[in-house]
Amino acid sequence: MANALFRLSPPRGPAAVSAALTKAEIIDTTSGESHPVMFNPEELKLDQGNSFAEIGIPGLNAPPLQYVRGKARSLSMDLFFDTYETGEDVRAHTGPIVRLLNKQPGTQAPPVLLFSLGGFQFRCVLVDANQRFTMFLRNGTPVRSSLSVRFQEYVPVEVEVRRGLFFASPTASAVVGRAVSAAESALASREPVVHVVVEGDTLSGLAGAYLGDPALWREIARANAIVDPLHLAPSTRLVVPPRQQGGTRP
Repeated sequence: MANALFRLSPPRGPAAVSAALTKAEIIDTTSGESHPVMFNPEELKLDQGNSFAEIGIPGLNAPPLQYVRGKARSLSMDLFFDTYETGEDVRAHTGPIVRLLNKQPGTQAPPVLLFSLGGFQFRCVLVDANQRFTMFLRNGTPVRSSLSVRFQEYVPVEVEVRRGLFFASPTASAVVGRAVSAAESALASREPVVHVVVEGDTLSGLAGAYLGDPALWREIARANAIVDPLHLAPSTRLVVPPRQQGGTRP
């Protein structure tokens, strides 16, 4: 694993005035809302690496390694907040950032974010946020806090529903989630369901997802009077009949 540590030094020289205006901010790409930090972090830690699997071969002193996949990069930093002079509750500034851990109603997952600091841009999701309050007013109001945050890189992937299994990013839309639920419900339901064809759909794939057996594709073909089962036009609505209880493969 490779670790990169970036220390942010105060600007010097002729560019100091313009550089001083650059503030780190955390942008919610779903709502467009920006959460500027109170003080820029002193350093950024960027971790990345690869995953390898050991291949066990009897008699060898050390097993060969097989590359499996790359790991998502993670970005961590400590953010400092101080409202002592104004007497304001510091949680008014830390709370909106911590709440980025919450799932959104539309996606049932936390929002995709963009951490921006000048030319440094990192598309990510928030995975950890640890608050530490270090100063309080006499009435107990916290006015100073350190917030340790860790972001994980977000890489969009295509979403697939194949043979009843759901492959997607952790922030996949609720629309796809409903499609998976429909496929699961169709296996137990005695009512037909409607599927809207997307690019790459096949009758055998739909039969596997909705009926639990790719070999039952002819049932879908018969229900929709499909002449050419190898060519499904995108946006076509197909009626998927319920699987006959105790039915056999055609």
